[in-house]
Amino acid sequence: MNLDDFSDLIERPDGGVRRDAEERRERLAVPGGALGRLDELGEWLSAAQQAVPVRPVDRPRVVLFAGDHGVAELGVSGRAAGSAHELVRAVLDGASPVAVLARRFSVPVRIVDAGLDCDPELLPEAVVRHRVRRGSGRIDVEDALTAEEAEQAVRLGMRVADEEADSGTDLVVLGDLSVGGTTAASTLIAALCGTDASVVTGRGGAGIDDLAWMRKCAAIRDALRRARPVLGDQLELLAAVGGADLAAMTGFLLQSAVRRMPVVLDGVVSAACALVAQRAAFRAPDWWLAGQLSGEPAQLKALDRMALTPLLDHGVTVGEGSGALLALPLVQAAAALAAELPERPQEPEDGDGEEGEDDGDREAPSGELAGDGRPADSTA
Repeated sequence: MNLDDFSDLIERPDGGVRRDAEERRERLAVPGGALGRLDELGEWLSAAQQAVPVRPVDRPRVVLFAGDHGVAELGVSGRAAGSAHELVRAVLDGASPVAVLARRFSVPVRIVDAGLDCDPELLPEAVVRHRVRRGSGRIDVEDALTAEEAEQAVRLGMRVADEEADSGTDLVVLGDLSVGGTTAASTLIAALCGTDASVVTGRGGAGIDDLAWMRKCAAIRDALRRARPVLGDQLELLAAVGGADLAAMTGFLLQSAVRRMPVVLDGVVSAACALVAQRAAFRAPDWWLAGQLSGEPAQLKALDRMALTPLLDHGVTVGEGSGALLALPLVQAAAALAAELPERPQEPEDGDGEEGEDDGDREAPSGELAGDGRPADSTA
């Protein structure tokens, strides 16, 4: 598998349709610019859907890729190593932020186990049946995946994207359920942006103290030494310092762009996967929205590199797709406004009289004033 092949498969959203959407926007009764960025969102959706007016976003789905990362053994996360299955269970039980929001917005949630480090019996078969391997390697000293596992994970993500597109999903909110995932994601972003470990090291969704931050920074620094020799091959890069869940998310993003299915990115993990995908196919980011700014420095660097401006900045650091899901009503509102606002009435054009008729020679109707001020039917 060569991820660069996606460059020939992915096209940008339809530019002609977008121009039609812009022209329609100019005809609306609400003045241009009065809706701010909602205008831009509506036009982007029109181009993605190839439809003017834009269709409502009424079949969204939250897709969460789950995995454990061996680097968490170093104490770089606020959660215990190998405990990502607890995050999955909380979503399934409806007790996590993303589950509450999804229930409130009536959006179904799909969880894909790409690399959890737990017994499969702890979770439903529908979740664990896709697992590539049990946990990912400790990226500071070893590869996260073998080359075969990396390809298997990417193909898993592609398959999930095809399933969603075939089922009629019209927009995906993408997130992760991982422990140690922000360390792997920050390593990928630092490697692809050519920055130092300290520039990209954040405190993760669960929050860590200063000592844990220093351990995380050291782990990213060591992993970067292993990442730089394989920067020319995105699949090798994911195998070296990514993980099963990150590789699957990368495949999902690329195939979603192939299938013209818009995706809303959440935090630093989805941003890292998007950056890898961009290296493979430069048009792919045209199909994505940045849902929120999580406060992770690596996420900001990745979004800047892809020229994606976050829709929200509410300081949501919990991860799990929660911040991106909060942006969904904004996207749906943009679609509704673009489609349902009335157009301005057409103003009559000057010179509506019949062609060839001389207004000066017309006889004024009875009761109207003639040119000299007398009634038209009066006599001298």
